[in-house]
Amino acid sequence: MKILMVSMFSIHFFRWAEQLRDSDHEIYWIDVFDSNTYVKSIDFIEQTVGWRNRWNYPGRYLLKSKAPVLYKFLNKFNHRDLKSILEKKIREIKPDIVHSFVLQSATFSILPVMRNFPEIKWVYSAWGNDLFYRQNFDRDLKNIKETLLEIDYMFADCSRDYLLAKDFGFKGKYLGTYPTGGGYNLEEYDRFISSFKEKQGIIIKGYQGKLGRCNRVLEGLIKIKSELKEYRITIYGANKEVFEFARKNGLLEWDNFEIKYNLTQTEVLKLMGNARISIGNSISDGLPNTLLEAIIMNSFPIQSDPGGATSELIGHEKNGFLINDPEDYNEIGELISRAINDPVFMKKAIRHNTERIKPFLERGYIKYEVQKQYRSIEKQLIG
Repeated sequence: MKILMVSMFSIHFFRWAEQLRDSDHEIYWIDVFDSNTYVKSIDFIEQTVGWRNRWNYPGRYLLKSKAPVLYKFLNKFNHRDLKSILEKKIREIKPDIVHSFVLQSATFSILPVMRNFPEIKWVYSAWGNDLFYRQNFDRDLKNIKETLLEIDYMFADCSRDYLLAKDFGFKGKYLGTYPTGGGYNLEEYDRFISSFKEKQGIIIKGYQGKLGRCNRVLEGLIKIKSELKEYRITIYGANKEVFEFARKNGLLEWDNFEIKYNLTQTEVLKLMGNARISIGNSISDGLPNTLLEAIIMNSFPIQSDPGGATSELIGHEKNGFLINDPEDYNEIGELISRAINDPVFMKKAIRHNTERIKPFLERGYIKYEVQKQYRSIEKQLIG
């Protein structure tokens, strides 16, 4: 089967696509924003990159920084259009399916082209805030409804988004709920897991912005400072807003507090392997990858639950704590305090996650299930 994948340059996409290595499918990829970078980790895929600019004229990058208005004007003549490149590739490749990842950037943006090829089956993968957050804006909701009517198959990282898609007009076949980037190599990461007794860390996803609410977690920590002396608190993936809040509120002066910035996934997983508690807090998300990573690293999860995505895996007071209001730092502080003061419950929750959830996040298992879904499409095409 010929598969043309349409996606932004994203580590999640690369990990998903890697699941199809040695699958006998003929696979192609168009980088929708054209990072102009060949990706070695998916070298089995024919990659369309470097397509955006007609001419790579001398001084282009200098012009972009020194004269952005002129640069933007010239790009009207220099930039190729995604739709024209896609149409050209479809005519060349003659794919059996087009698989788009994320609605706004790689699905709605190519809707006019796909309408010209009704014989090609269209697959859509919903990620993160793709539907749940954007449904709140009239223009985005219009785009969502218009596009979903044309989609034949759908993957999502949480079942919540499939139900939303049905409400918004999706009438195709749902292929299942799978992690955005596929599963995890559990054998590789298990060696980074400390015993519960050795775990003395609290690790917190460090984004504060349009959707992230790390600073509310930090406010919660301040309220229970006296209870945290035995713990090493690490903020990872922090941005400027988090650093400034920590500085202004004296957190940088704590002996047991640190901020880390650009970490690799392996470095984050090592931190989680030493963390007794992992916290993520946002006002909108799909099923957070950091939650899945906390589970595979035997760390107790405290996580916000926008739209009910997190509660698909975590039962409040059963195998973790759910943050009811991501803006309520008092609630967050109380949940952290409850966890710290009930190690027996934490160990029980971690054991549940390790036995009941973790095996189904193994990369080989997810890969097998995902490949099975692509084969189901192929069977339907054959008839």
